[in-house]
Amino acid sequence: MKINSIVRQSLLIALLIYSTVSIAHPGGHYHGDGAVFNNWQLKNGKVIKGNFSMGKSDFILLEQENGNLLKVSIKDLGVQDQLLARFKIKKYEQLNIGSGSISNSTIQINPSINYHLFFILIILMVATFIISKKVYQLFSESVQNRTKWYLIASYFLFLSLVGFACKKTTDTIATTNNTTSSSIPKTTTGFIDSAFAPNKPSVSTRWDDTYFYVSSNGIPAHNMMVGITNWQQQVPIPQFYTGTNSWSIPLQPVYASVPLSTKSNFMKGAVALAVNGIPIFNALNNRSEDSYLIGELDNWGGHCGKGDDYHYHAAPLHLSTTSGLKPIAFALDGFAVYGEKEPDGSTMQTLDTCHGHTISSGVYHYHGTTNYPYVVGAMKGKVSTDPSTPAPENQILPQAFSSPLRPATTPLSGASIKAFASTGTNAYKLTYQVGANMGYVEYSWDASNKYTFKLTSTAGAVTTNSYQR
Repeated sequence: MKINSIVRQSLLIALLIYSTVSIAHPGGHYHGDGAVFNNWQLKNGKVIKGNFSMGKSDFILLEQENGNLLKVSIKDLGVQDQLLARFKIKKYEQLNIGSGSISNSTIQINPSINYHLFFILIILMVATFIISKKVYQLFSESVQNRTKWYLIASYFLFLSLVGFACKKTTDTIATTNNTTSSSIPKTTTGFIDSAFAPNKPSVSTRWDDTYFYVSSNGIPAHNMMVGITNWQQQVPIPQFYTGTNSWSIPLQPVYASVPLSTKSNFMKGAVALAVNGIPIFNALNNRSEDSYLIGELDNWGGHCGKGDDYHYHAAPLHLSTTSGLKPIAFALDGFAVYGEKEPDGSTMQTLDTCHGHTISSGVYHYHGTTNYPYVVGAMKGKVSTDPSTPAPENQILPQAFSSPLRPATTPLSGASIKAFASTGTNAYKLTYQVGANMGYVEYSWDASNKYTFKLTSTAGAVTTNSYQR
């Protein structure tokens, strides 16, 4: 075999290897070149962009931009996308494409493997043969020996290059969980407890290695209800936010890969807990209306839900009076919520779309403001949602739940609340106005948790109802 023939064949092999690696490189097929990605809807409302790569009976792999492969459990997909996933898996199996072992975590393949370098190294190999030819001719007269030497050298160099390429491929495949907590320090229980301290003993606290727990009766120290002009005829009664139904704040926040927006999520349940033990709900009600702008909230940013549970929808900025520069709340993803100043007392800096930021302290936090979204625009931290309540009326778990006492009432058109006051032990009176007439709700409860409601309409009609908890 002539040396020139060997060189020509080596170049041909190099070109074939290059073309194969270029087409099947692990960095994927989509690199911001206008490729269209499918949208996959999860049960929790999150949308993932990616094109089907492969799948098994319980998961699919989606190839995303830059070649990342994202493993998604089929049971986490919405109903329609579950059907689509199973259809694609069936087609995939019909093509008889095999797959390797996939871990239970999300797999991401680093697109930085340089297959062009592999091609260049093979060209260098061929150039080495040509240079070696000239050198070797100085020491040997046997063409047959020279040919054998070139072949042996080519095999050893080729094997070395293959080993190098395989090592690069292995080194750049990483298993991850999509989010990491390594950059977020675990919140100290002393820090959280100090924020709730000004409101003790109305609230009580405890903790374990995972959560900081807060117990309260859901009734704040400040007055309530006054200022509401869009009233649902609910009134505040104590709630059993205690024991296993306490509020749970994660001690180790984890950044969400895609923060869930409060515009399209969490229309049910709380997104944060104020340091006085009162939950903070989404700024939007379950009809996607701004509760503050439509007059549903009192002068403290709160009102009562259908379970007669008092909660805020706007930032309880008034708590800064007693909290000072400490947090006024904690979101249920574990990040603190401050008032209109930074923790060091300086002017609040620009907020991101989640309604927070990371500044000099290096720890992310939210801020309460007087403008929408008031507290949380999107959950910066990773949260779990209740699978039984799809978006937008999904809710974060774990969280505490209210205990309804009486059937939910309906909005009273034209009513505005003028006064709310305690009339004795475990007794309150609410005064409302419709037009020029006044109406009243007087209620109380005894030691056995028997509640009595006396309702006086604006026409003077009186109705009395009793309920036992």
